[in-house]
Amino acid sequence: MKSVQGMSLVEMILTIVIISVAMVASLRSFSVLSGRSSDVMVQTRALDLAQLYLDEIMSHRFDEDTGVYGTPTFTGACRITDDSENRDDYDDVDDFAEISNEVPALIDSSLAADYAGFTVSVDVACDDTIGVNTDGAKLVTVTITDPIGNDSVFSVYKGNY
Repeated sequence: MKSVQGMSLVEMILTIVIISVAMVASLRSFSVLSGRSSDVMVQTRALDLAQLYLDEIMSHRFDEDTGVYGTPTFTGACRITDDSENRDDYDDVDDFAEISNEVPALIDSSLAADYAGFTVSVDVACDDTIGVNTDGAKLVTVTITDPIGNDSVFSVYKGNY
């Protein structure tokens, strides 16, 4: 007589339970990862938007009295001036101070809808702690608030040279 081997009912139930627990754990981790994939897209858009603003701001002069192409340089200490200019007339970095939710000048109009729900604020302040300019540099801080409510802060210095 041949011996026939197989699984008992208890072994089958234990196998099903173990496989079920493993599948639940793997599906749960997959759902967490897929839920966070949109966060990366939102963060990337925030970075792109900040780069657009910073490119526009940094392309302007250090101060009102700086020459058109940076020569001659401004000879006084760092200052923030309020010229009450409109966006088309901004000619130096500190004109962008207190800007709030204006569309960046360098954005492609067909892409502007991709940034709906983002809010932007810009602050410009004098800072003499970096050691490059003895009379101070201008610290430009761009804060992007994404539709989820996360703030991303980006800062650059504009030197007087």
